[in-house]
Amino acid sequence: MIQIIFSFPRFLYNIDMSNFKESCPGSSEIRKPFPEEITCVFCGATVEIWSDEVETTCPACKKTISRNMKPSCLQWCPAAKECVGPEKLERILKAIKED
Repeated sequence: MIQIIFSFPRFLYNIDMSNFKESCPGSSEIRKPFPEEITCVFCGATVEIWSDEVETTCPACKKTISRNMKPSCLQWCPAAKECVGPEKLERILKAIKED
């Protein structure tokens, strides 16, 4: 059993993390990415980007385009690193901070 203990002002949380990866609704979009469409700011083309990606290359004009990342549970959850992996966590948190 994996346990995580953390405190929040006036409260102490002791969470059993043994089934957390499979049931955390906040990370499902990150752990199971899906394709989305955004518009290239340079040429107006429709570009496919995955829900866990920060940037992609426009197939029409070949420029790198990025998008705003919305706030995520990864910003505060003590199990974020174990949930999505250290590389993906670092990439997403960096993108959120840049917005």
